[in-house]
Amino acid sequence: MINTSFLEKIAAVIIQDYADRLAEITIILPNKRAKVFLIEALKNQTEQTILCPEIISIEDFVQDVASVRSIDAIELLFEFYEVYLSVTEKQHQQSFELFANWAKTLLQDFNEIDRYLLDSNHVLSYLKDIEDIKKWGIEVENKTKLLENYIDFWKLLPLYYDSLYHHLLNKGFGYQGLIYREAVNNLNHFSNTISNKTFVFAGFNALNAAEEKIVQHLLALDQAKIYWDVDQTFLNDPYHDAGLFVRRFKESWKHYKSNSFDWIVDDFSQPKNIQVIGTPKTIGQAKLAGSIVENIINENPISSLDKVAIVLGEENLLMPVLYSLPASVGALNITMGYSGKNNPSQILVAKLFKMHTNALSRKGESYVFYYKDVLDILTHPLVEPYAKTSKLVAIINENNYTFITHKRLLELNPSPTNLFGLLFQKWENGSVAVLENISALLLLIKENFNNDNEEEKIAKTFVFAVFKVINKLINYYSQHHHIDNIQTLYAIYKQVIDVAEVSFEGEPLNGLQIMGVLESRVLDFETVIVTSMNEGKFPAGKSQNSFIPYDVKRELGLPTFKEKDAIYTYHFYHLLQRAKNIYLIYNTENDGLDAGERSRFITQLEVEKQLKHNLTFDIYNPVLPASAYQPMVVQKSAAVMERLKEIAAKGFSPSALTSYIRNPIDFYFQKILRIREVEEVEENIALNTLGTIIHETLEALYQPFIGKFISEADLSNCFKLLDEEVLKQFKLVYKEGEIKKGRNLLAFEVAKRNVFNFLKLELESIKNGDAVQIIALEQTFERELIHPALPFPVLIKGNVDRIELRNGKIRIIDYKTGKVDKANVVLKSWNGLTQELKNDKIIQVLAYAFMYEGHANGVAMEAGIISFKNLKSGFLPFGFKEEKELEQVVSHEILHNYVEEIVLLLKEIFDTNIPFEETIL
Repeated sequence: MINTSFLEKIAAVIIQDYADRLAEITIILPNKRAKVFLIEALKNQTEQTILCPEIISIEDFVQDVASVRSIDAIELLFEFYEVYLSVTEKQHQQSFELFANWAKTLLQDFNEIDRYLLDSNHVLSYLKDIEDIKKWGIEVENKTKLLENYIDFWKLLPLYYDSLYHHLLNKGFGYQGLIYREAVNNLNHFSNTISNKTFVFAGFNALNAAEEKIVQHLLALDQAKIYWDVDQTFLNDPYHDAGLFVRRFKESWKHYKSNSFDWIVDDFSQPKNIQVIGTPKTIGQAKLAGSIVENIINENPISSLDKVAIVLGEENLLMPVLYSLPASVGALNITMGYSGKNNPSQILVAKLFKMHTNALSRKGESYVFYYKDVLDILTHPLVEPYAKTSKLVAIINENNYTFITHKRLLELNPSPTNLFGLLFQKWENGSVAVLENISALLLLIKENFNNDNEEEKIAKTFVFAVFKVINKLINYYSQHHHIDNIQTLYAIYKQVIDVAEVSFEGEPLNGLQIMGVLESRVLDFETVIVTSMNEGKFPAGKSQNSFIPYDVKRELGLPTFKEKDAIYTYHFYHLLQRAKNIYLIYNTENDGLDAGERSRFITQLEVEKQLKHNLTFDIYNPVLPASAYQPMVVQKSAAVMERLKEIAAKGFSPSALTSYIRNPIDFYFQKILRIREVEEVEENIALNTLGTIIHETLEALYQPFIGKFISEADLSNCFKLLDEEVLKQFKLVYKEGEIKKGRNLLAFEVAKRNVFNFLKLELESIKNGDAVQIIALEQTFERELIHPALPFPVLIKGNVDRIELRNGKIRIIDYKTGKVDKANVVLKSWNGLTQELKNDKIIQVLAYAFMYEGHANGVAMEAGIISFKNLKSGFLPFGFKEEKELEQVVSHEILHNYVEEIVLLLKEIFDTNIPFEETIL
C-alpha cells in the first residue's frame, strides 16, 4: 500500500483542526489541478456531509489580494505596443513585428523585477549604466547613429516600465509580476478585511519574494498555516538542490524562531524499485512506456491504474505514448496541456496563411496561388473528405499548373462547396476579415465531425483550441486597428499558438494518469514512469532569455538557471518520494534533436544511492530482423496467367520485356495489375518529358518528308521552324506548366539545342552525299511470334521512332535523350542476352528489326540508336562480334538467334512455377 499521500495528510488536518469552521478556511495550492484530488481526499476523511472549504491556486489567491485581474500574454503585448507608441518619438517607432521580438523578453524581465519586489528604476538604470561602461572606449566622433539608438533604448527602459505599469493599473488588469507587487502593497488592507479567515498554504517549494512576503505577513498575524512537503534526505543535505528553497525558508523566516516546521517526512529512503532503462529515440521510449503499463496490467489484472502515472519530460511524446498504450488500459486521464503547434487544425491554418501570403506577395501579378500551397490545403485530412475537389486536384496534376490565378482556380472548380469557398476567399479586406474567415472555416469543419467516434472527438478538441485562439485575435484586432498587416498577423498568430494549449477532458480520479512534470506537483503515485530522462530535457537546459545578465541577477537576488534547476530537482524527487516502483526512461542516442547524455538525476540517484533502494540499469534495443528487407514474391495464379495470355494477344512491347529483366515485380505491377504512376505536377521538367518533347518535335519537322528523299533545302527550312515547333511541343506536352523561367527555361533551351545539333548532323551527312529517304516516323509495328517452346502465340508490338532508307540500306533508329555509347549496342555472345540489364538497348533495337523484317523485302537492315548526349558519335548501329570481325547488318541469322533468346525470356514469364520475384538493386 502507498504511504499516506501529502494531500491525504492535509485533508486529515483540515477535518481534525477546522471541522467546526470549514467555511472560514481557504486552502491555497501551487496549481489548480491538485484541487480535485484534495476534494477527494477530504471526502475520504469524513462520513458526514460537510461544506467544502474554498480551495484555490496561489495565482488566484494573489489576484484576490491585489484586486487586479490577470491579462494574457498576447493581450499584454498589444497593450505594451500602445504604450510604446505613446512614449516613443515618431521617427524611432518600430513596426509591431519588430517590437514584439524584443518586447516579449523585456516583459519577462519586468515580471521578474516585480515578483521579486525590486526597485525597477534601480535595476533598469543599472542595465543602462552597464551598456554605457561597455561603450566607454568609443570616442564621441566615432559613435554611429545605430550605436546612439542602442544606448537610447537602454535609457528608455525605466520610462517603458513606468508607463506600462500605470497604463495597466488604470485599466484594472496586469501581468503576473504587477499583480504580485500590488498584492504586497495591498496586504494590510487585505488582512484587515478578512480577520475571521484562515489560510492554509500546502505543498509549496520555491516562493518568489512577493509570495514570501504575503505568506510571512499572514503567518505573523496568525491568519495562516503553511505545510511543506519536504523529505529529510534533501533538507538535511546542504548541497541537495531538492531542498534548496525550503532550507532557506527554514533558516531565515522569523516564524520558525518560535514555531515548529511542518512537515519534514522520511519517505524517500524507504524501499523502492528504481529501473533506469535506455532505449533509442523518442518512439522507443513511447513503446517502452506502453509495454511497462501492459506488464503492470498483466501482473495484477484486478488492480486499477489509479496509482500509476506516466510523466512526460517532453510533451511531444504524448501522441506516440497514447498510440503505444495497450487496449486494456481503459480509463485514461491526460492532465497536461498539449502544444497548439502540433495541432492538426493549427497546421491547416498555418498552410492557409502560407498559401494566401504567397498569393498576395507575387510581384506584378494579382492573387496567384502556387500549386503546392493549393494541393497542401486540398489534401489536408480536415479538408479532403469534405471539399469534393478530387477532380480539381487531378486537373492541376494532369495539366502541370504551377501557378494558378484566383479567377482560374474558381473556373476549374465550377461547383464549389462552402468549405472550398471559405478556403480560397481572397484575403484583401484586412486582418479582422481574415480572422473571421478562418473562424467561419473552423466552425464549418467542426460540423463535419461525428460525436460518437472517439478519434473525431479528439479532432474536434483540436479544432476548438484553434477556434478559441482565432476569436481572441479577432477581439484584439478589433481594438487595435493600427496593426493591420497579414504578415504581422501571421507572426502574432504563431506566437499565440505556441502558448495555446489543447485541454483534454477526462476523469482525474480514475485510471492511468498522463501528465507533464509541473502537473505532478503535490500529487503522489505508487508507480511512476518518467520519460525523456536526458540532460537538456530533464532538467531543461540553461536558457537565458533575459536582458539582465547573470551576475546582475545574482547580485539582485533574481532567480538564475541555478534556482530553476533546483525547482526541477524538487519536482523530480517529489515524484519519487512516496513511489514504490519507478521507471526512468532515457534516449540512448547521442545525435538528433531529441538526444543528449543521460540526465544528471540518474547519476545522482546512483552516487547517492539509499540503502533500501533497488537500483537497476538496462538497455532495451528493438528486435532487428535478420534481413533489412524481404524481397516481394508473387506466385502466378490462374488469373495472372489469363492476364499474361491477354497481353500476349494484344502485344508485348520491347520496353515490357526490358521491364521484366530490370525487375519482375515492376512488370507485375505495371503490366499485370495495370497500376499507373500517380499523376503529379511537374514543376521542373523531368527527363522523360524532355525526351518526349524532342521526339515530338523531330516527328513534326520530318513529317512532310515521309516517302521522299531529304534535300539540303528541306533541312534549312527545318532550322527556320525549329524555335516555333519546340515551343508548340512544350505547350502540348507540358500543358499549363511555367516554361519561361528558371530551370524550365534552361530545359527549353536544351531541347532546342539538341534538335538543332541533330539537324546539323543530318545536314552534314546530306552534304557528304548520303541519300536519305524517310520511310516511317513514330509508327507502330507488330509481328506474331510462334514457337514450339511457347504455350501460345505472342505478338511483339512497338512504336519505332524512325525508319529510313539510307544509301540503299534500311536503317531503324531509336532516339535516346540519355547517353549511350557504342559498347552498349555491341553483343559478344547470344548466351544470356536476356539475363543482363546492360543488354536492354540491344533487346529493344533488335525487337524493332524483328517486327520490320517482313516489310524490308530482302533489303539489308541495320538497327541502332542516336543518343542526344553523344551526338558526335552519330548513329550507333547494333553489332555482333564473337570471334570474327564486327557484323552490323541485321541478318536473318542474327534475328533467328535473337528470337531464340527472347523465347527463353517469354518461357520464364509464362512458367507458372517461376513466381514474380523482386530484384533488390
